Amino acid sequence: MGKKITVVGLGGSDASQLPLGVYSKLTSAAHLFFRTKEHPVIEELKDELPDYHAFDYLYEENDQFGDVYSKIVESLYKEAEDKEIVYAVPGHPLVAEQTVQLLLQNGEQKGFRVHVAGGQSFLDATFTALQIDPIDGFQMVDGLTMQREQLNFKQHLIICQVYDQMVASEVKLTLMEELPDDYEVSIVTGAGSSGQTILKVPLFELDRVTTVNNLTSVYVPPVRDERILNHQFSALRSVIAELRGPNGCPWDLKQTHKSLKKYLIEECYELIEAIDEEDDDHVVEELGDVLLQVMLHSQIGSDEGIFSIDDVIRTLTDKMIRRHPHVFSNTVVTGSEEVLSNWEQIKRAEKESDEKESILKSVAGSLPALSKAYHIQKKAAKVGFDWDDVESAWDKVREEIQEFKDEITDSDSEQEKILAEFGDILFAFVNIGRFYGIEPEEALTSTNHKFKRRFEFIEKKANEQNSSLEEMTLEEMDSFWNEAKRKGL
Repeated sequence: MGKKITVVGLGGSDASQLPLGVYSKLTSAAHLFFRTKEHPVIEELKDELPDYHAFDYLYEENDQFGDVYSKIVESLYKEAEDKEIVYAVPGHPLVAEQTVQLLLQNGEQKGFRVHVAGGQSFLDATFTALQIDPIDGFQMVDGLTMQREQLNFKQHLIICQVYDQMVASEVKLTLMEELPDDYEVSIVTGAGSSGQTILKVPLFELDRVTTVNNLTSVYVPPVRDERILNHQFSALRSVIAELRGPNGCPWDLKQTHKSLKKYLIEECYELIEAIDEEDDDHVVEELGDVLLQVMLHSQIGSDEGIFSIDDVIRTLTDKMIRRHPHVFSNTVVTGSEEVLSNWEQIKRAEKESDEKESILKSVAGSLPALSKAYHIQKKAAKVGFDWDDVESAWDKVREEIQEFKDEITDSDSEQEKILAEFGDILFAFVNIGRFYGIEPEEALTSTNHKFKRRFEFIEKKANEQNSSLEEMTLEEMDSFWNEAKRKGL
C-alpha cells in the first residue's frame, strides 16, 4: 500500500521502560528506521529486531543539525513511496524531536499518512529522578537552539539534547550571562534507566564532565534569591512599580512629568561628561540614571492609565524596524549618508498631515540654545537653505563680528541690539562647526571641562605655595595654565 509512516518513541532509558505497543511495532516491522542507533533499547533488543536502517552517517556528513533532519525526512519520504515504514526516535516522538515535526508539517501535502504511535518521554523519568513537580512551573528548551531571551529562571528549567562537551559549553556560556558562575546545576544522564546518573556541579564546570552523551539533560533549579536576577529588565520594572506603589517612596510618589524634567536634563549632561572622561564605570552608572528617568516617566504614564513602558518599547521597536528598511526589508543603501536620507524621508511620510507643518517644528524647544541652533541649521540645509561652501560661512562670521564691533562702538546703541549682534556671531560660528560635523554643545562642554581642569591645577599650585589666587599675578597663573596644558590637562 505504501505512503504510510508510523512513528514510535524509544523512551529516554532502557527497554524496561518501553511500552508493549511500541515493542510490538519495533519487533514486527517489515521496514524499520532509526534516527540514531545510539540508544540503549536498540542494544538490548538487537537479537529481536528485524533488519533496520539508521541515519547516524548523516550526522558525520553535515555540519548543521537542520540539514541532518531535513535529509532524514527526505529519505523517509523516499522509502515510504511504495511501502509502509516504521520510524523510531529517542524519547517521545512529540517531545524535542524536529524530524517528527517536519514529517507532520509536510507529510500530508506530499501525500503521506504520518501516524504517531506513542512512546515514553524522558521528561517523566527526569521529573522522578530530580524529584520535582512541574506544576510549580516548568520550561524545557533545546540545548542546540536555546536563546538567552527565552529562558525563565524562576521556574524549573530542563535543557535537553546536550549531546557532547561542545553543546554543554554553549549552554554554559549562555547560562553564565544570566547566572553566577558557581550556580549549582544538575547533569542528568539516562534518566529512569539502570545506568541513571545525576551529577551536581557549579555552572562553570558544566562542560568539563566527561559523561555527557545523547541521553544527557541539564537541570537548572529555580532562582530563589531574586538579587541574582537584578540585571533583568523585569526586576527594574518591579522596583520602579514598588517605588510608585501605595507603600512606596514619598518622593517618587509625588513626582510628575514636569517635576522630573530638570532631572532628565541633569542626568543627560552627567552622562555626556562621563563619556568625555572615557570612564566606563561612570558611563554605566549615568546610563542607569538616564534609564531611571525613562522608567519613572513610563510608570507615571501607567499609573495615570495613559501609557506604559510596553508602549514606549513597542513604539521604539516599530520605529527602528520601519526606519531601517535596509536592515529589516529589501531596501539597498550604499552608505551612511543614504541611510540618513531614507530616515528623513520615512520620518516625513510618518508625520504627513493635511496641514503642512514647518520643517523646523521637529526641533525640540527644550534643547540648549547652541544645540538648537545647530539642529535648526541642519533642518534648513536639508531643503537647500545653506551656504554652498564653508568659505561663504566664514565670510558670514566676519560680517557678524564687524556688525557687533560697530554696535559696541556706537554710543547710541542699545544693550538689546548688542545682545542680538553677539547672538548672530554665535549662530554663524555654529554654522562653521556644522560644516565640519562639530556639535556646538558637545564642543563647548568639552572646553568647559578643559578650562575647569586647568583652573583647578592653578588652584592646586597656589595651595602648594601656601598662596591664594588673589595673591598671584596673571603671569604666574598663566605660567601654571601652560604647565597644565603641557601635561595634557
